[in-house]
Formats: sequence, C-alpha cells, structure tokens
Amino acid sequence: MALRKVKGNLERMFDKNLTDLVRGIRNNKDNEAKYIAQCIEEIKQELRQDNIAVKSNAVAKLTYLQMLGYDISWAGFNIIEVMSSSKFTYKRIGYLASSQCFHTDTELLMLTTNMIRKDLNSQNQYDAGLALSGLSCFISPDLARDLANDIMTLLTSTKPYLRKKAVLMMYKVFLRFPEALRPAFPRLKEKLEDPDSGVQSAAVNVVCELARKNPKNYLSLAPVFFKLMTSSTNNWMLIKIIKLFGALTPLEPRLGKKLIEPLTNLIHSTSAMSLLYECINTVIAVKYLGLLAMSKILKTHPKSVQAHKDLIMQCLDDKDESIRLRALDLLYGMVSKKNLMEIVKKLMVHMDKAEGTTYRDELLSKIIQICSQNNYQYITNFEWYVSVLVELTRMEGSQHGCLVATQMLDVAIRVQAIRQFAVQQMALLLDNAHFLTSGSAQRSTMSEVLYAAAWICGEFSEHLSDPQATLEAMLRGRVFTLPGHIQAVYVQNILKLFANILSTAEDQEDTDRINKLCEVVAECLPQFVSSADLEVQERASSALQLVRFLQKQTNKGDLGLAQEMAVLFVGELNPVAPKAQRKVQVPEGLDLDVWINDPPSESSEDEDQKISVGANDIFVKSDKDSYYNSNNHKKTELTEEEMEILREARKQERANNPHYLKSYQHSNNRTNSLMSNSHSLDDYTEIPVAEIELPVSLQIPGKAMKGSLSILE
Repeated sequence: MALRKVKGNLERMFDKNLTDLVRGIRNNKDNEAKYIAQCIEEIKQELRQDNIAVKSNAVAKLTYLQMLGYDISWAGFNIIEVMSSSKFTYKRIGYLASSQCFHTDTELLMLTTNMIRKDLNSQNQYDAGLALSGLSCFISPDLARDLANDIMTLLTSTKPYLRKKAVLMMYKVFLRFPEALRPAFPRLKEKLEDPDSGVQSAAVNVVCELARKNPKNYLSLAPVFFKLMTSSTNNWMLIKIIKLFGALTPLEPRLGKKLIEPLTNLIHSTSAMSLLYECINTVIAVKYLGLLAMSKILKTHPKSVQAHKDLIMQCLDDKDESIRLRALDLLYGMVSKKNLMEIVKKLMVHMDKAEGTTYRDELLSKIIQICSQNNYQYITNFEWYVSVLVELTRMEGSQHGCLVATQMLDVAIRVQAIRQFAVQQMALLLDNAHFLTSGSAQRSTMSEVLYAAAWICGEFSEHLSDPQATLEAMLRGRVFTLPGHIQAVYVQNILKLFANILSTAEDQEDTDRINKLCEVVAECLPQFVSSADLEVQERASSALQLVRFLQKQTNKGDLGLAQEMAVLFVGELNPVAPKAQRKVQVPEGLDLDVWINDPPSESSEDEDQKISVGANDIFVKSDKDSYYNSNNHKKTELTEEEMEILREARKQERANNPHYLKSYQHSNNRTNSLMSNSHSLDDYTEIPVAEIELPVSLQIPGKAMKGSLSILE
C-alpha cells in the first residue's frame, strides 16, 4: 500500500496541473487546437487512474477547457465521482465542474440525489453550502421534489451561513417544484424577521421575486415589510422593499397614503443615488395610481372627486408628464357650470408657464374639449368662450390652429346673441394678422384662425363697427405667406365687405367714396392674382374684373349696381346637424331600393366594355386589346363557313385598297400562269410548287455533296 502511494505521488510529480495547461495554451498560440487535443488525451488517461487527486486535477483542467468552449459532457461520471469525494478541496472542484456543464435535462442527475442529500445533511457547514451553491445551477424538477424537505430543514439551522443559502435556494425549488411553496411559506415568512441581516435580505429578495408574478398573494406581508423599511439600514434591501410596495399599492390604495411619510424621510436622509431614484420612482407611481383610482371613482361618485379639485390642479405642476396628462383627463370629468371658468383660467395660466410644445398642445386641446363637451353644456357665457379662443391664438408653435378656427366658426354660426362680439374679436385678429404670419409663427398652424376670422367678418359684416378698416386690413396683410385655402377665403370675403360698403356709399350717393374704394380694392387684388394657388388666381381675377366694371359704370353715373352685387351674398347659413339627413322623411310611395330606370342588360355591358377598351387606345396603346384578342383566339374556333366569309372579306379589302399591289401581265407564259393562279389563290397552302431551273450547279462551301455539288476550297 505504501509503495503504491509513493508510486502515485511520483506520477503526480510529472502530471500537468491547471497552471501548466494554461501556460501551455499560451505558448502554443499557432497550434492551439492540436495542443488542446493532446491535453484532452492526457486528461482521459488521468481519469482512468484510481487516485482521486489525479482525477480532481483532470476535472479541474476539463472545467477550464469547458470555459473555452470545449464539450466535456463525456466526463459526467468522473465529475460525479469527484463530487462524492470526502475531501473538501476535491469536492469543490467536482461541484464547480457540475455547475459548469450540468443542466436541468442532464440524464446523470438522477445519480446525484443521495450524494447531494448526504452533503446537505453534513455536519460541515461548508459541505452543505457547497452543495446548495452547486445545486442551484442544475436543479431539475425531480431533484427539487426529492430534496425540498432537506433544504427546508436548513432554514432552521443555527448557522446564518446555511440559513441564507437555504432561503435563496428555496426560490429555485419553487420555480422547478411550485407545490413546495405552500408548506415552505410559513418558514420563509419567519426569515423576514431573522436576527441576521443577511438572512433577512435573502428572504426579502425571494419574496420580491415571487411577488413580481402574483403580488396579491403577498399583500398580507405588507406590515412586516413596512417595519423593515422603517428600521433597516441596508440600502439594497430597502430598494427591494420599495419595489415590492410599488407592486402592492395598486391592490391596496390605503397603502399609498401610509408610504408617503417613510418615503419622504428616505428621500431627505439618504445619500445613495440608487435608493433615492427608487424612492422618487415609487412616489411618482403612487401619485399616478392615485389619479387613476380617482378617475374610476369619478364615474360613480363625481362629487367625492370634485372635492379634491385643488389637489388635482397641483398635479399639473408635477415634473412627470404622465401624471400631468392623467390629471388633465381627470379634470375633463370634473367640470360643471360652476367651476368651468375657474378650471379653464388655471389651465390657461398653467399653459403659459408649461414647457414643451407637445404638452402645451395637449393643454390647448383639453381646454377646448372641456368647454365644448356635450354641445357646450357647461358654458353659460359664450362671450367668455370667444375671448378664451382668441387668447389661445397667442400660443406659439401650436399645431391646433384648425381646432381653434373650427370652434370660432361653430360658435359664431350657432349662437346669434354673441355674433356682434365675435365679429369685433375677429376684426381685431385680422387687424393683427401679422403676429400670426410672422417668421416664428410660420412653424405653427395658428394662422388657420384667419380663415375663420375672414369668413365671420365677411358673412356677418353688418355687425362691423368699421368695415372699411377691416377691408383694408385684409388687403394690406402679408397674404402671400398664407396657405392657398385661406387666401381663397380672403378673396371671397373681400367681395362681401366691398359689396356692403359699396351699398352704403350708394345709399348716400357718395361717388368719391365709391371711386376711392374701387381704386383701393383694384390696387391690392393683383397680389392675389399672382398667387401660386390656382383657385385663388381664378377668384381674384374674377373679383378684379368685377370691381373694375363697377368702377367704370359708376364713373358713367350708373348707380344701383351695388345693390345687385349685394344680392349675391344675401341669406344666412344655418348649421346642419351631422345626423340631419336621417331625420328627413322618405316621401310616400318612394322605394329607395328599386331601380329608377331599367337595369342595363348584359349585352349592353359587353358593348360598353368593348367601346371602353377601344377608346382607351386613342392616345396610348393599351395591352388590353391584345389580352382580349388572345383570349378570344383561345376560346373561339372558326368554322369553315366563317373562314370562307373572312377570306372573301380579305379579297374585297385587297381589291379596294389602292396601296395594295395588284397582279399584272408578263410575257412569260409560265409566269403568266403562276400569277393568274396566285391571283385566284387566297391561301398560301394552295400555292403550287414549281421547279426552278438553275444553269449552274449549287455549291456549298465546306460540304461534300454528291452529284453536281462540289467542295469549295
């Protein structure tokens, strides 16, 4: 025995250890694969020896090669053998190798159950800890089921080292064998109050990971976690607890109110940026969830939510945009006739201070939605609303100009009582149109309100206090910078104002004023004539000629044309509801589903199709004709009678065609007979075969022919 031991020690002296393997790989960069293949053969020889030390050395080298990408699954039995060693240094190598190459589906794991159980129950805490660490890397459902009780036993160990590892290992057991969660939960809950902070932190990590999948099951642990949050100084554990509370708060709204104070204390006291970030993130989440809960309560108990109007308004100043938008949605449902003006005023003030064009656009659209909901149900003073719309036009960079313009038109048309006020406000907008068409304003769509302003002032010009000034404002503006559809409305409503002023001047028989007015309009309209928009050009040209004609007739003393012109714009446009057509009664005896005229027959449809196919080829040659012809040739076969008819038609066409060469007489009788025959023939299949007499023999180069054919050299 002693001699064998000495011999084994001598052999080990000449074996390569892990250091030698690494050094050899570095020295054989050019021939690395060959060197590693040689080392693997040596490792296989070492694994066949009985000495456990030699085997552990070989397994250590295999572990390194596995990290380089080489497959060592063939050495699974040898790894298990080293794992079962009674010496800790060898056992550690075996568990390291198993954690590297074993996985859940490894078939050899069934051989390790009793061995791992033995290590878990070992008196040496490091053996048990090593088994827990290795098992966490390759635990399978069978191992989890068989070893769950042994691991749960370690939860009550007297050594914190084992308790901590056992708590963390239970999470892997729960993933592979969920049935173990219910019996292990009471012991896991006890570990949250373990005297050792490391065990506490491990238990918090496990519960937080489990709560991510189903937070509702862990709501009962909220008091324990709240105690830990207010007493612990472990920042990483506090981060986990705060994240857990963020998941539990939606399930228990009262929890959010209780968390505000400890979270605020942590924000003011901690210097750890990671913890500070998590606290702020949770506070934001709690505030967002509170607003979300209020929006749900608003549907059933609106008065309860309206009592917190000031608190919701404060959320508009929050730095988080999601909270601001949620508060806006909540304000939309809180509006009443009593608080509408107050809410809109605060939103207007907030919009002036708000940063970011997107958020300000959202505020603008929300103000209009709040005011116009349910057909202006909550508006008691429409003059106030028109003033609000005019105020909104001052917002720079807005993309909701069309929305504001639509509201102006809608209110001015539908509410007759405020038309005079609305016309005055629109006249002010036209007079200050340069603010909406300046360089900075061109990036926004707020110039669209000039469309509404021009139309309202032209349509309801009788309410203007100074129509002459409004007309001049529309003529002198920088109209060439406006979109084409706005310029077109300008031209149309310039004519309306012109007709109104002209009628007044004719009533007063003020010829000088009429001439001056015509000169001003005729002088400024050419800028519209040179517009890039064709519609504007056409309208402006017609308007210019009309003005010149009126001026010419006025100079002749022919008054009264202004009244005729004003007739063109007489009549009030009434608003039409979107569903008005549905309310129109169908006349008695009218069936909308019956054809008014007889339906077209199939033959007429075919004829129309043929005509349309031919008509399309007038300018551009279409492929449809060839397509239809090819289909017809494929589908239709002509009979002998039809072919004869076509043949006779072709003969007639040849006879009547002056560009077709007719047959003529030759002196040669043979040729004469052939031509006469060809004249009577209309099909190449009936052409007779004639012999050709050649005076010389036919010679083909490069060919050896018989008879008269010879080879040309």
